[in-house]
Amino acid sequence: MDANLTDKVPPHSEEAEQAVLGALLINWGAMADVVSSLKPDRFYSLQNQVIFDAMLKLYAKNATGDTISLINELTVENKLEQAGGVAYIASLTDTVPSAANIDYYAKMVLDRAARRDLIKISAEMKASAFELQKNSEALLDAAEQKIFALAERNETTQIYEAKDMMIKEIEIIDARYKSKNQFTGIPSGFAKLDTYTSGFQKSELIIIGARPSIGKTAFALSMMQNIACERKIPCGFFSLEMSYESIGMRLLAQEARVPMQKIRSGLMKLDDVKRIQDSAGRWFEAPLYTVDTPNMRLLDLRAMARRMVMNHKVEIIFIDYIGLITTENPNAAVFEQVSEISKSLKALARELSIPIVALCQVARDAEGQEPNLAQLRGSGSIEQDADVVMFLHRDRLKEEVVSQESKIILAKQRNGATGDIPIMFLPAYSRFENKAEE
Repeated sequence: MDANLTDKVPPHSEEAEQAVLGALLINWGAMADVVSSLKPDRFYSLQNQVIFDAMLKLYAKNATGDTISLINELTVENKLEQAGGVAYIASLTDTVPSAANIDYYAKMVLDRAARRDLIKISAEMKASAFELQKNSEALLDAAEQKIFALAERNETTQIYEAKDMMIKEIEIIDARYKSKNQFTGIPSGFAKLDTYTSGFQKSELIIIGARPSIGKTAFALSMMQNIACERKIPCGFFSLEMSYESIGMRLLAQEARVPMQKIRSGLMKLDDVKRIQDSAGRWFEAPLYTVDTPNMRLLDLRAMARRMVMNHKVEIIFIDYIGLITTENPNAAVFEQVSEISKSLKALARELSIPIVALCQVARDAEGQEPNLAQLRGSGSIEQDADVVMFLHRDRLKEEVVSQESKIILAKQRNGATGDIPIMFLPAYSRFENKAEE
């Protein structure tokens, strides 16, 4: 099969390429319809590439792209012969009667170009697979990135009329009215926070910062209890610090409201055991998918996240926590590593079109104080890349209490307001809850 494939001419349509160029020479105004999607390298023929490149330069100069001006542009650049000469350029207008079908011809050119790209990527992947010195996981990640990039490459920019916007918005509003759902994103379960954010939105990177042992993981698990267990929204969780057994124990303690100490020691009453069993039954059907690899590589995390979305239809991912992700260059400065991680997570959120919630520690000087953006570890990059940044703050407990007042400090929201949100912490269950209205 491979021998046959090597003899084949790569997919292309000389006729469609000539039709696009000829249509532009007939009606230069049609350039506006294709300039955002077509690029010179989308043409298979070298001479057609040269011609279209010259057309783009004329367009950039606000010049008229007729046959004479095109020949003049190519002559000035000393590329007339490379473009096929005067006779070839003059013949282009004979290949198409009008510019009416230029969109159809352009799509045909793009289709063939995408097929050539796919063949090229396949060949590169095949060649790389034979290089045994390269890590297979790195090869898979590179392949996935190339495929996703190829899918995005042929997306074109559209101009929408006001009527198009209104029709779409009315459809959205009508759907929301019928569903009675006040949130456009995935609700966290914390009412006031969801009022601020309208839920966690697609393609957003959300950062939750706090000092160690303040309750970042407990806060994330409290949100996942609402998302996965209550609402049945598929949720992914990368636990780089705790095992999945420990995570399971904390989820049961939160849901059943049985103190963690009792579960650890086994000193439970019959009623405690029953509540735990009932909670386990509710979690049994919950679409929660956990990975507990310690010090997970960024490369592996991205690959696993893609598989979660493709195989399990995961709609939101939590990562606990950024500081335990390993980059491909562990010897680089901490700032560079954090910058690589934050940029990669933001890119991943956009690629998968889901919110990614990443936990992060704040600097030591935030101890006992309300944290701020400047105290994020590697703050410059995280603050810049994140769409939402919130901090969890409470006083460290000096004695045993049933509940403790805490707060969410919504310090950054790219598309909304900021502010403080009071919540309650239940230490015995490692659980955060909404604060009752006074």
